Amino acid sequence: MAAKSANLYARIEPDVKEQAESILSALGIPASNAINMFYKQIILQKGLPFEVKLPTSKPVAMGALSKEELDAEIEKGYTDMLEGRTEPVEKVFAEIHRDIDK
Repeated sequence: MAAKSANLYARIEPDVKEQAESILSALGIPASNAINMFYKQIILQKGLPFEVKLPTSKPVAMGALSKEELDAEIEKGYTDMLEGRTEPVEKVFAEIHRDIDK
């Protein structure tokens, strides 16, 4: 007969643990259930249930920029537009919807 439970010991950064457990608590999910769900997804997916890769570029947090930095970002976007380095909005939204539907 298989064991009804097994112990898992892991070291995790205290801040990460606190933030994750706060979110799980708001969802009404005990941490042990979330870990069990994660392990089941690993089994179902035969690997991690999400992509593990470095981002190609760092998103700009517009609210954290100074006026000069914001002006520079706007100027970059304007230059990209003038030089044809843009995508039609329909294409961008189609890609977003395609990624959501996966």
